[in-house]
This record gives sequence, C-alpha cells and structure tokens, in this order.
Amino acid sequence: MLEVLHREFVYIWYYFSIQFEQIFRYWIFGMMIGSVISVFAKDKIHKLFDGMRDKKWGLFGIIPACILGILSPLCMYGTIPIAASFSEKGMRDDWLAAFMMASILLNPQLMIYSAALGGTALIIRLVSCFLCGAAAGLLVFFCFRGKPFFNFSGFAAPHSRDTDPNLAMRLLKNFGRNVKATGPMFLLGVLLSALFQRYVPAGTFAEFFGKNNEGFGVLMAATIGVPLYACGGGTIPLLGQWLSDGMSMGSAAAFMITGPATKITNLGAVKIVLGMKHFIFYIVFVMLFSLLAGILVNLIL
Repeated sequence: MLEVLHREFVYIWYYFSIQFEQIFRYWIFGMMIGSVISVFAKDKIHKLFDGMRDKKWGLFGIIPACILGILSPLCMYGTIPIAASFSEKGMRDDWLAAFMMASILLNPQLMIYSAALGGTALIIRLVSCFLCGAAAGLLVFFCFRGKPFFNFSGFAAPHSRDTDPNLAMRLLKNFGRNVKATGPMFLLGVLLSALFQRYVPAGTFAEFFGKNNEGFGVLMAATIGVPLYACGGGTIPLLGQWLSDGMSMGSAAAFMITGPATKITNLGAVKIVLGMKHFIFYIVFVMLFSLLAGILVNLIL
C-alpha cells in the first residue's frame, strides 16, 4: 500500500513540477506587470475614463470604455466601487456597463497569465473580452435606454493601499499582496492540472470538449466555468492541460468568459448592484455570449 502511494506521489509530483515550470514565469511576470500598473498607472487609467463623462461620443464611447476596463488592474470588488464613483458623477450607464464587463473579464495581469496558453488563446481571450464588454454596453443602451440600470448605493470609492512614500517599497508591498492573493489558487490550479493529467484520460476531454463535439463541448465548457473558476491564475494550468488533452479553442473561449463573469465570490456584489431582474439578465447574457463566442471561434479555426 505504501509503495503504491509513493509511486502515485512520484507521478503527481512529476506532472506538478512540469506544469509549475511551464507556468511559473508567466505568473511572476504577470504579477510584476499588475503591480507596476496598479502603483504607477491605475489612477491615470481611471482618470482617463472619468474624463470621458463630458464627451459627446455617444455609442462610440463604448470602445474606449472597454479598452480602459481591460487596462484597469482591479478585480470585481475594486471595479464596482470605482464604477459607483463614476456613476455618481454622471457617467452614462452604457459606458459603465462596457467598462465593468471588460474589467471583470480581463486585466493586464491575466493577459500575461494567458500568454502561457499560446498566442492564439491570448488573442482570442483579448478579442472576446473586448467584444463582450462592447455587447454589454450596446444592450444596456438599447434595452434600458432612459432607465437606471445600476444601483450603487452602499458602495463607496475604495481607499488606496498603495500609500507608502517610498516608491520601491510601495511596489514591493503591492507585489507581496498579489503573491498572497493569487499564490494559493495558482498552486491549486497546478496541482489540479497534475491530477487531471494523471487520472483523467486525454480522450475524455477530446470526446466532450473537442472539435468532433463542438456545440455540446462549448455548452459544457460554458457551464463548468461557473463552479470551477476561482482565480484567473489558478485556471491557466487547468486550461493548458485541457487544451493539450483535446479541448477545442472554442470551448476554452467559452470557459474564459463564463468563468470570471460568474465567479461565485463575485456574484453577490453583482446582484446587489444590478438587482434581481437585471442580475438574471446579466447571467443570461454571459451564457449566451460565451456560447456564441465559442461556436464562432470553432468555426473560424
């Protein structure tokens, strides 16, 4: 019995070490970029968005709103209070929807992580997240024009934790918080990918999520993105393993949209901001968009 356990431990450690070596540099570099942007550029990015309030760009304002949302390094709980302050100053709801949706789906740190999946996956993630943010803004404009869509009461602008007068220490402290916040989930993701590699036959993923089962595979990927997604860095090793085991890029795209958009830890805040009716609208929109994006990606590739 001990011999069997030891053998299994050796196998799992072997897969773990390979996955860790492949992903580790992207995780470190991603946190470095995220910390640099958070310390030196976050306020500038948000001021740029705030400066759009008086611009008469109409629906075209959705485009810079999406871009600035992707560039913002904040997570969901950081994005909502910032959006609340923008809304209080009179920002349009469709621009806010585009900014928030894009920010929830992607940030510079997650872009670096996603580079570990290859250039194609990175481009698909970037384009699909931008289009999802744009679609959210357009839907809010056309379906809720003249009606308030958000309710930000109770959300105040967050206090910045990057206040150390020494810039080097400020950057180091921010990097330390990033390691603390993402490290456990990153290691868990590597461990899960090692366990999948050891105990789940590669043919299983090819059968359920591969190109020969495109429609159902995309639907399954979009569905499992809801309970499985916990942290962007933690899911990259899993996605990398699934793609190598035969998952289609369309299924991966669907997972990369539903995962961050419906992350369990964030849905409570989203429900408060949107209310039940708009919250249901949000969930349906995310699921439908992820399915459409996944199917289109498979058709194009």
